[in-house]
Amino acid sequence: AHAERFITEELGGYEEKIALAQERAKALELDLFQAALERLVGHIPLLQRVSDALAQLDFLLALAIVSSRNGYVRPHFTSKHAIAVRAGRHPVVEQVEEFVPNDLILDQGKDLVILTGPNMSGKSVYLRQAALICLLAQIGSFVPAKEATLPIIDRIFARVGASDMLVEGISTFMMEMLETATILERATSKSLVILDEMGRGTSTFDGVSIAWAVARELATRIKAKTLFATHYQELTRLADELPGVINLHVAVQEVGNEVVFLHRVEPGVAEGSYGVHVARLAGLPEQVTKTADQILTELLTEAPLSRLGKKNDRAEDLPLFETQDHPVLKQLRKLDPNRLTPLEALKLIARLKDQL
Repeated sequence: AHAERFITEELGGYEEKIALAQERAKALELDLFQAALERLVGHIPLLQRVSDALAQLDFLLALAIVSSRNGYVRPHFTSKHAIAVRAGRHPVVEQVEEFVPNDLILDQGKDLVILTGPNMSGKSVYLRQAALICLLAQIGSFVPAKEATLPIIDRIFARVGASDMLVEGISTFMMEMLETATILERATSKSLVILDEMGRGTSTFDGVSIAWAVARELATRIKAKTLFATHYQELTRLADELPGVINLHVAVQEVGNEVVFLHRVEPGVAEGSYGVHVARLAGLPEQVTKTADQILTELLTEAPLSRLGKKNDRAEDLPLFETQDHPVLKQLRKLDPNRLTPLEALKLIARLKDQL
């Protein structure tokens, strides 16, 4: 702050010359730039056409390089409302890890896939893979598969992930319903729809009911090609009710107490979601996962909710004499669950609850 600057007359002259030279260079640069603009004004339409042509060439070259390096094949288009993809792959995921190819066969008249499987098994990847293959084919690209025969698709609709709009006060579930309403309003029989875990943002009964109704609407009225991933096992019964619905699941293999995700899509219904196994893989504390295992076992054996997580009753605590059956138990014993639709089951549960 207290430094003093010493300068000689010769250095002062150089400083002045440098400053003037910089000003003259800026002025000259501006003049040259302005002159170039004046010369180019008359060629703007031509330059825009050249720019568009180079962009198109760059786009096609990028597709060609990716297709060549990764073994893509030329898709075939059909006038039939059918999709047949053999050994399809996800173009992004296969770049970062070893990928298990899967088929997607939706013949004419088969419009809805109910896809079940554990968490982390690859359901969402399978859905996005199908959409990306169809999109790449529509823009004129080769596709990541061994063989692909596709129809002309007018739109691709995706209801995936979880999002909300806090500023506008729209919850995750409300956002999901808004997007679903748009799909049901705008999708046609030539559309592709992918739905991932619809109805998980509300109660189980509400979620199952909404998911069932939406799936049925897509399969019967709209008839769009639809891939519906869900943990609701009840939805798999649609395949027994509607001829256009098929069940697929992502296979797993149990080795001891561990679960191995095979990432292979096969016909049929998944045996379970293995949520506790995934929680253990995610690093939840051991005491938490053990408690979760115990509660899950009790739920599967229909233990009363008031006893969940508690130790089993001791022998001396059991009643000495057998009590008389409750009327609700008598009605339940007479029921055949295989003859009930999900809606009938929900109504029955509500009616029985009123009798307790």
